[in-house]
Amino acid sequence: MKTHNQLYPEICSFENLLWAAWRAERGKRRQDTIGRFRTNREAELLQLQRELVTQTYRPGPYRETIITRPKTRMISAAPFRDRVVHHALCNVVMPLFEKKMVFDLYSNREGKGTHAAIRRAQEYCRRFDYVLKCDVRKFFPSMDHAILKGVLRKTIACRDTLWLLETIIDGSNRQEPVCSVFAGDDLVDAAGRRVGLPIGNLTSQWFGCIYLTEFDHWVKETLGCAGYVRYVDDFLLFSHAKAQLAGWREAIAGRLAAGRLRLNERKSRTFPTRGGVTFLGQRIWPGQRRLCRQNVADARRRLRWNVRQFRRGDLSQDALECRWNSWRGHAAQADCGPLIERVKQELKYALGTTGT
Repeated sequence: MKTHNQLYPEICSFENLLWAAWRAERGKRRQDTIGRFRTNREAELLQLQRELVTQTYRPGPYRETIITRPKTRMISAAPFRDRVVHHALCNVVMPLFEKKMVFDLYSNREGKGTHAAIRRAQEYCRRFDYVLKCDVRKFFPSMDHAILKGVLRKTIACRDTLWLLETIIDGSNRQEPVCSVFAGDDLVDAAGRRVGLPIGNLTSQWFGCIYLTEFDHWVKETLGCAGYVRYVDDFLLFSHAKAQLAGWREAIAGRLAAGRLRLNERKSRTFPTRGGVTFLGQRIWPGQRRLCRQNVADARRRLRWNVRQFRRGDLSQDALECRWNSWRGHAAQADCGPLIERVKQELKYALGTTGT
């Protein structure tokens, strides 16, 4: 298995850090912390470079927020200088891991994304009679640090780069508690294992892709599943035989347990493709797609709130139009023309205008 060395000088180069700062700033330049960093950008980046080169860099504390939609989760925001480091690291290291990933992994990859995953799932709905929908229970809070570090070492041989990767992993804040005891565990050793990565980090998103890459290959090559789509911890397996999917489900639970993960039993079920399957916020049939009802209700609520912000003067017309166009573009990916028109008319009425 090929490993890669001499990566750290490129990660620490001023050019890479400057590019990483630009990437981390995109769409967020009005935030106070980013503004302060930008006013003294060169000095900040040189200080960050010195800390990385001398390996005195330490991640800062996270800012934690609890969200309740679509489900209750803790979102963790790293300090801006740490986000610059995340981008600098991922820019150099992650293309090496991407070469090992299966084609039908759609999260956090250039040219992929949710809409591409949904289109692929619909293609498989047309080709197969049944689909097994699976979900990993509390994926990010459950990822085992020791296992993740072992997976990283199979590709990265550069000791300095491994130091930075492990520094970021070890700097994770405490996540929501999960049951991390598995069959055959020594209870004392199991209790001492570090688990959980912060939802919100760019590195966490990539680590989620990497953590299950060997599982992806196992599904494709050992199970022989010809129709497989994964987005983070949600994945679909397609087959012509319902019984085959039932057998695969049991095998998948065992394979995930080897990685100290658990299948979400309640959400992991088999469906006939002609009846449709819900995946990444859409209901998918062989011949059509629809946005899920809850997603539509949430979008309407957000857009109405944006209109109220605009009427109070807290949101510019350009920003309001951007948010409308963003949702309209998303909805247009499904077969939702009449819905888009209804929502448009609702917003016109709320604005008290008949204009666009």
